[in-house]
Amino acid sequence: MITLAIAKTIITGAHAEAAKSNFKPLSVVVLDKGAHVVAFEKQDGSSNKRFEIAFGKANGALALGMGSRALMARAESQAYFINAATAAIGGSLIPVPGGVLVKDASGVTIGAVGISGDTSDNDEAAAIAGIVAAGFTPDAG
Repeated sequence: MITLAIAKTIITGAHAEAAKSNFKPLSVVVLDKGAHVVAFEKQDGSSNKRFEIAFGKANGALALGMGSRALMARAESQAYFINAATAAIGGSLIPVPGGVLVKDASGVTIGAVGISGDTSDNDEAAAIAGIVAAGFTPDAG
């Protein structure tokens, strides 16, 4: 279960990675396994609509059970499937890196992190760092 305290630790870890690596300002959302927002934080200077993009990365990962990097590969090989899945889940699926599943010690998915603000690869790196900082296993797909 992702508590508010865990979500805050993930966000702090993601922002620490962003600062260390000189990333652009990030927006970070942490979802529980039911895709409910546990916490969201936008750094100063993060551009407009980053919440929606970060949410779409995390929500899509949870909806299809794979990190958004895997969703990108699926979109490249089966665009029709990703388009249909996006419609089925109400439009909140962004198939580019930055949506990472959070797994507990037994490998069970307990939530997801979505980040937007820098390149997709950097967004994913920050999400992974945040998840690791909270003591969980990231699954970027």
